[in-house]
Amino acid sequence: MFVAASTNCFKNLDLAEAIEKIVDLEFTCVELCMDETTGHFSPTLAVEDFNQAVELANSTRRLSVSGYTLDIVQQGQEYYDVFTACCKMAKVNKVVTITVRSGEHGTPFNEEVEKFKKLVGIAEQHGVRVGMRSEYGHLSGDPDQVSVICGHVKGLGLSFDPSQYIYKAEKPNDCDKLMPYFQAVYFRDSTRDELQVRVGQGVIDYGKLINQLRKLRYDRALIVDIEPKPDLDHMGEMRKMRLLLESLLIV
Repeated sequence: MFVAASTNCFKNLDLAEAIEKIVDLEFTCVELCMDETTGHFSPTLAVEDFNQAVELANSTRRLSVSGYTLDIVQQGQEYYDVFTACCKMAKVNKVVTITVRSGEHGTPFNEEVEKFKKLVGIAEQHGVRVGMRSEYGHLSGDPDQVSVICGHVKGLGLSFDPSQYIYKAEKPNDCDKLMPYFQAVYFRDSTRDELQVRVGQGVIDYGKLINQLRKLRYDRALIVDIEPKPDLDHMGEMRKMRLLLESLLIV
């Protein structure tokens, strides 16, 4: 296991500035988030100018890239075209894991299964693994739905965010059954009422989770994903989380 930071932590900055902040915080690994709403990196660039996209995705100042997270806004075949281009980019840059969002609540289950089957099929052609991102308000926000979808789609993993199963949960969610599917794990502290609180003020048991991951021989990224908030020492919170995770990895 190793600790990384998501560029989503600095989505208000451009990619170069975000990378600089992550280097300043003494992280050695980074996850690149690509979407159309920030100045970081549009996944569409991989279709429009592949060489430029490859160069941009590789400009991480010697930080190792743990994976890509994609938020693709296109629909239909265009969605798969963008995803395919990003898989090709991942292969060139020797990135193995790509995380994508699931459909919102109300998305037909069979439609979602077919989508992920197609994504996994495309990814496998380029030596890439697909992780479905845990997300409140989406199908992946329900552990039972995740278990069924991953069971139906061979090769599909879960990019697990424990906060999404705590926030607004009517009762505790049992996520232990999802562990065999983990492709990446995201960290912030949370309560039932707030998705993100200061480190140590929430209910996430980091030590227990990492011990469970160790028993499963999980050897992938622990990704700090703390967004800036008013009256929050953002850099201090990220540094605190990095040090906490690194201390828990010491056997």
